[in-house]
Amino acid sequence: MRGKLMMNESMSKHTTWRVGGPADHYYIPADLHDLADYLQSLPMDEPVTWIGLGSNLLVRDGGVRGTVIATSGALKSLSVTNDNLVRAEAGVASAKVARYTVDQGFTGAEFLAGIPGTIGGALAMNAGAFGGETWNIVESVETIDRQGVVHRRSAAEFVVSYRHVAIPEGEWFVAGYFHLPRASTGNEGKAEIKSLLSRRGASQPMQTANAGSVFKNPKNNYAARLIESCNLKGVCEGKACVSEVHANFIINTGGASARDIEVLIERIRQQVRQQTGVELEPEVRMTGEPL
Repeated sequence: MRGKLMMNESMSKHTTWRVGGPADHYYIPADLHDLADYLQSLPMDEPVTWIGLGSNLLVRDGGVRGTVIATSGALKSLSVTNDNLVRAEAGVASAKVARYTVDQGFTGAEFLAGIPGTIGGALAMNAGAFGGETWNIVESVETIDRQGVVHRRSAAEFVVSYRHVAIPEGEWFVAGYFHLPRASTGNEGKAEIKSLLSRRGASQPMQTANAGSVFKNPKNNYAARLIESCNLKGVCEGKACVSEVHANFIINTGGASARDIEVLIERIRQQVRQQTGVELEPEVRMTGEPL
């Protein structure tokens, strides 16, 4: 293998909440070909977990059994294809794709600047921001299976909904191809990205350890509005607290455990359910074992 393999690697180093126990094996592939070789070498019963920038992810304190594959900084190819599609591998930050598409004269992907993760995660959960959703601009994707075989699949092969994508069993996204219209001018996209980032900075707790939005927005409502209506802003469990800036963010104020965060998530769900009758569904993904 040409990549880097670490044993018992603390996931707190690799998640934006700065929590999480050790992964049995933590692998950073050299590139897509190396990833294919590595997957081929794994026992078929070896659990595999994927991580990008570590946002939208809660790793429990007991850590992750099996192998964690880290795509950020590894699957990093970004280009315009001969048929005028933008191809981005799974480890490329969504914000970088937004800037790249504008620089290449495209429009329609500016909203990706507001997504604090990688393209792999954006594809896996149909991430969205500022009214845009990832799969609205997907033409096709590449997936990889346990045998290291890469498949090119059209967007029409997937069932996509709000923050959810049904992917074939035993396959994972490794690249996306995006169909975007050409921009009329070169400056509008840059100005829009700047505006979106300014809005994000003003409305979200950017300078804290958080994982992005914790809950999906219920139909015709907003999770943050419901949480705030239940007077839960600033409520804490250990060192994990509901943000005073944005109620749909939980922040690690320093030294929080994954258990603190998970208990607070359930506490919020119970309070909102009891006071409003609305069942909040977590957007953040949870993995690993408790202590």
